[in-house]
Amino acid sequence: MNPLQRALVEKTGHDHGFEHVLSSGPQGVALASARHAAQARVSALPAGGYLLHLQAATPALLPEMQRSFADALHAGGFSAADEAALAGLLGRSAGLARALPSQAAQDFEAAVSSQLAELAKLAQLPAGLGGTEVERLVRQRVGQQKFREAMLDYWGGACAVTGLALPEVLRASHAKPWAQCASDAERLDVFNGFLLVANLDALFDRFLISFDEAGRLLVSPTLSADDQRCLGLLPDMVLRWLGAGHQGYLAWHRTRFLEI
Repeated sequence: MNPLQRALVEKTGHDHGFEHVLSSGPQGVALASARHAAQARVSALPAGGYLLHLQAATPALLPEMQRSFADALHAGGFSAADEAALAGLLGRSAGLARALPSQAAQDFEAAVSSQLAELAKLAQLPAGLGGTEVERLVRQRVGQQKFREAMLDYWGGACAVTGLALPEVLRASHAKPWAQCASDAERLDVFNGFLLVANLDALFDRFLISFDEAGRLLVSPTLSADDQRCLGLLPDMVLRWLGAGHQGYLAWHRTRFLEI
């Protein structure tokens, strides 16, 4: 890899989720980030372009990347024809690394600790609330924020069904609701729900729609044909993709859906 290529790779990494250069030389560039635990090594391909190898801290990262970039699989890594293609690979891998367990849970714990310390420092505990209640409220608020951030990263900022990429109308929808989860790990699990436009989120949250094992939309018989038309529900609606990690949470959601 020549000096110009190394400089371009370092700049591409910095702009797309891998801001730290661990090493840089003729054999390639090693990249990392303070925001997630994944590392990337980029080398030059003999015929031109780049080869990206990822070192993942979570086992879910590589299967997700392989699904997203099946056409780029090459020699145990991912090939990129140019810097733009490399930017797409790095950006997606960084987003997934931030979203997938257990990075989201680690970020959540750090954010909760920081906010509790700040409240204690400023003596801004709400009147009538003990420390345990304050922590519960902080954990819920921070957890919902972190879950939304993780869902935006995982789904690439677009609705899991329609593909609409308008953050103002997108909601991070739990399949197994916050109050029903047994742990913060479940609450923050990016597979425990979907990023949905507001109308689908409201229906999913009330168990009036769900999805089958293949991701196809299921609609409650309590919604008439006119209701479905007004709500924008179409018979061919399907999740843009469905990972193995979603299945357990979706099965739980379908059980409640069938009870409505």
